[in-house]
Amino acid sequence: MENIQSKESGEAKRSFLRRPPKGSKRDSFVRFFKKNGAGFIFALPVTLGLLFFTAYPLLASLYYSFFESYTVIRPPEGFSLTYNLLRMFSDQEWIKAITNTGIYTLISVPMFMIFSFALALLLNIRIKGIGIYRMLIYMPCVMSAVVSGIAWRSLIDVDYGWFNRALRMLNMQPYPFLSEASTSMQTLIFVGLWSLGGPMVLWLSQLKNISAELYEAADLDGASRFRKLITITIPMCSPMIFYNLIMNIIATLQTFAAVTTLTGGTAGVENSLLFYVTKIYSSYETCITTGSMGYTCAMAWFLFVVIAILTGIIFKTSKWVFYGGD
Repeated sequence: MENIQSKESGEAKRSFLRRPPKGSKRDSFVRFFKKNGAGFIFALPVTLGLLFFTAYPLLASLYYSFFESYTVIRPPEGFSLTYNLLRMFSDQEWIKAITNTGIYTLISVPMFMIFSFALALLLNIRIKGIGIYRMLIYMPCVMSAVVSGIAWRSLIDVDYGWFNRALRMLNMQPYPFLSEASTSMQTLIFVGLWSLGGPMVLWLSQLKNISAELYEAADLDGASRFRKLITITIPMCSPMIFYNLIMNIIATLQTFAAVTTLTGGTAGVENSLLFYVTKIYSSYETCITTGSMGYTCAMAWFLFVVIAILTGIIFKTSKWVFYGGD
């Protein structure tokens, strides 16, 4: 009898080890993994990529930004909370870069939004073949920034560019474009209009979502086209204005590829096209010889803080945005 009881207790112990009782933490974990394990496994490569190639470099750059000297090859030296920040404000190239970036942002963002919105209004009509015009205007956005920059260099070259060739054929003086500091910024802003098709598509999608009943009611009241634009179209497009404003500010503050390809990797005549990210990149190129890796990281984090502050201000003052459910 005792042997039978001991045998039964031994089997019970083994079964307990094999299968956890219902309601235990182990049992709930097993059930959770059986239900969601496949999803976690498929998401693992992306998660590891974000951890090792995004999160770790981000935190490492923040750590290195507090050191006076770091060359990647040797360990960082001279920990200081304010050294690189004070160095930025005493660096004339940094001041020039942030000035150029600010001017470009203040001019190009409103111009880009107004022109793309006007273009969307013109193409928001129902005529035969309108899709072809939309496609042609959007096509430049498919090209990479490097390819479009190289194409524009062949157009605006002072000596051999097609624009100046046309001016010479008309017996007119060639335009200096990027060869003079006074016209470099204007040329860059003009070239930026090449990619109006991207925001134009967004504006079109917003215009299509405006109810036709609003325009019909305005027609019954005798409202003019301009009145309907001010009182209906623009307020109903305020969510897209809000979105484009934020995205355009972020993009212009990080201007790099367009300038680099247009100038052949330089900062333009008299640093007229020295932008903030261009300054970061040039500092990074010389970090091994000058030990400026910490300074480069500090500049990158300064830009991150500026973008975060501007985005926060726009969100804080976004009461003018009208949503359909409001």
